[in-house]
Order: sequence, then structure tokens, then C-alpha cells
Amino acid sequence: MQPAQLLALLAEGEPLSGAGLAAQAGVTRAAIWKQVEALRARGVPVEARGTAGYRLPWPLQMLDAGQIRAALPAPLARSLGALEVHWELDSTSSELQRRGHAAKDFSIVLAETQQAGRGRRGRSWLSPPGLNLYLSCLKRFESGFAALTGLSLAVGVIVLRALEHLGIAGAGLKWPNDVLVAGERHAGGKLGGILVELSGEYQGPCAAVIGIGLNLRLTPALREQAGQPACDLATLAGGTPPDRNHAAAALIAALVEGLRQFERDGFATFSADYARRDLLRGQPLQLSGALGAIDGVGAGVDGRGALQVRMADGSVRRIDSADVTVRRA
Repeated sequence: MQPAQLLALLAEGEPLSGAGLAAQAGVTRAAIWKQVEALRARGVPVEARGTAGYRLPWPLQMLDAGQIRAALPAPLARSLGALEVHWELDSTSSELQRRGHAAKDFSIVLAETQQAGRGRRGRSWLSPPGLNLYLSCLKRFESGFAALTGLSLAVGVIVLRALEHLGIAGAGLKWPNDVLVAGERHAGGKLGGILVELSGEYQGPCAAVIGIGLNLRLTPALREQAGQPACDLATLAGGTPPDRNHAAAALIAALVEGLRQFERDGFATFSADYARRDLLRGQPLQLSGALGAIDGVGAGVDGRGALQVRMADGSVRRIDSADVTVRRA
């Protein structure tokens, strides 16, 4: 029995005895224990209940490409170049990049877990199986790189549209690619991340691989391992996150519609939505990057998606790339 099979059996949240699992799989109880430990090592909170056996503290839904496709509007589902669910990949974005020109427009790849999920500036992204969403989408553009300025910010707006479709509010955006919960009603922290990687010609055509990681449910151990404040959809939804397949479908539908909008009109049509969700506007900021350290106050983003920072002398600087922290008074 492999970890994927064991997790699928435990997904209902009911206790299953080690002896029963061993008999079902035709292996020893020691082999079952080994796979339980493998899941625990990946961050899955498998509980041992004595003679009652093993169980999860709550039910979860295994990702299923058929269920995700069925939850999409039929015309939109037909427009996808691919819709795949894998148990494990190094990363969903790397999988699409390896396919190069063979990958069709709007190819979607999801994974239950990633060995090398990554965020901005090469940072790692925790990817425990069964708990969250790890999704990448390939979008081809006839225009070149210059026409794609602001794309990661637009994708942030698209992610929040998907959450609103699921009835979840309370999240905002931190430039350039973080989905955060500000922490007024909840503990707050990072809810999701976006990584856009471009390939092709500067003048066009080119392709964007858009990777999205979204926390649906985090355990206390995973929050500690994250090394920064983190939040999940379970917190925003009152304890129970949305069905993972429905959440994946909502995200895919929002991506297809939003990326088509971006292809037609660029970032300009997202700027007002971004401004309403901008968590850095009006906040004291500290920035670090190639230009050195900068202190100022967030003043929104410009039409290209660059961060605007109001300096002490009243001037406004535009920042295209930097690490940003909110300075605490």
C-alpha cells in the first residue's frame, strides 16, 4: 500500500484498524505503520486511536480530475488544453515547463503534494498532501513580455474572485504576489502565493506558467514549519474549508475568465479591483532589494503594476522588484 492509497482510505475521517488495513492491502501491519509515518512526515495529521486504529481529525477530499471538470461550465471545460491531477510532482509549474511547446493553451496541472514547490525568489512552498491546493496553469500570449506587466497582480485579483465565488471573504493582496489575511478578525497571515514564470520572445509570442498555492487547512505543526504567520480557508470559513474539488474548479474558472480579460485589456482593467484589496496602501513599509533599503508609506500601484511608495519628502518612488515588510509602529 502506497501513501496515496492510505490517505484515500482515511479521507472519510473514520477510524480504520491497522489489522484491517493490512488485510485489505495484503501487507503486514508494520508496512501500514511505515506508510502512516510517511504521511505524517509530509504533514498529514494521522492520529492513532489505540485499538480503534488510525484516523484523520476531519474528513478531506482527494483531488479528482473528473469531479473538477464536472464542476466547471461545459464550454469552459472544453477550452482547457489539459486538466490533470497527480499524486506527487517536484512542482506543478516545473511539470508544465518540461512540456514546452507540446503544452496547449490553458493546460492545468494539480498535485496532491510537491517535493519542490517554490515561491518567489526561489523560496520553498510547503506542500502537504490532501490539505491544500497546488495548481499551475499555462497561458500563451501572442504579445511579448512587455504586455504582461502586472500579470501577477491580476492573478491575485483572480484568486480573490474565486474565493468570493466560494463565499469566502477576509483576504487581501500584498504586492507583488501574496494573498494574505490582515488579521483583524482572525490571527492573520499568508493564505496563498503566486509565481508567474515567462518564456518565449520579448516581442512575442510568449507563454506564462502561473503557479498558485492556496492553504485550505493548516495544522499547528505546519503553521510552525512555515516560519511566518499563515492562515487558511478553514479559518475564514468558520472551521470547515470548501470541498477541495469545488475550490479547484472555482479557481480554474476564475483563471480562464480572468486571463482572457487580461489578454484583451491588460492590467488596467484589474487596477480598481486591486486597489480595493491592496493591503499595503497607506501602510508604513520597509523595502529591500537591488536599490538598497527604502522606507516609506504604501501609495498603491501604478498602471504597470509597480509598487508606489511615498517618501518622507512627499515624493513617490516606483518599485518593480523588492522584498516588502510592513513596518510596525
